[in-house]
Amino acid sequence: MLELKNVSFRVDDGGGKVEILDDVSFTVENGRFLVITGPNGGGKSTLARLIMGIEQPTAGQIIYNGVDITSLSITERARLGIGYAFQHPPRFKGLTVRRLLSLAHGSELPEDECCSYLTRVGLCSMDYLNREVDGSLSGGEVKRIEIATLMARKLGLAIYDEPEAGIDLWSFSMLVQSFKMLTKDADESVVIISHQERIMQLADEIIVIADGKIRSRGPKDEILPTLLGEFDRKCDLRGEKEAADHA
Repeated sequence: MLELKNVSFRVDDGGGKVEILDDVSFTVENGRFLVITGPNGGGKSTLARLIMGIEQPTAGQIIYNGVDITSLSITERARLGIGYAFQHPPRFKGLTVRRLLSLAHGSELPEDECCSYLTRVGLCSMDYLNREVDGSLSGGEVKRIEIATLMARKLGLAIYDEPEAGIDLWSFSMLVQSFKMLTKDADESVVIISHQERIMQLADEIIVIADGKIRSRGPKDEILPTLLGEFDRKCDLRGEKEAADHA
């Protein structure tokens, strides 16, 4: 179980402290699928980085399976079974995709298992298995490979920061199917930062973060219709304004 208690994060912009996250608290039970969404700049990605240990909170606690991990390093959190997929994944010149998947898994993976993970993220396995994870791959390809490595790790908690970014429509459909499979695993918790309705449809729970605070939180069936209604109203208002401007 993941628990955040009164977590805040402030940065110094040269003219004073700026509050990125303010007193955020929530719990993710084991085996649950949580989607965190909200306006750009609201603090969503910062929250994901705090859970992974890439950033340290300026106040509050982060507890995972009864262990206070607030001050633990990224490596220590990874050893506890927490994994993170970046918006812009790193590249590894000289390291093949197959070797990367095996390293993530912790032992040598048979070829058919490597192929299965790549297929699940929309990549033709035979075209990628022996390629290096270097500059010859596009941003979208590297992102899909990174997501495959998280799947290979058999994590207790997987964090995905906008997995849809830079991925074409067909591959995105494959990713949605992969996340559907993850929701059937009662042992793995998933936290996804996303604006995509198709991903939010998979969630057990949705948290909306705006201006560094939790604006709303609840079951998907309760939160998603409200979000879609807000989107429709904004589109209607925009359309009315554009019509008035051209009148």
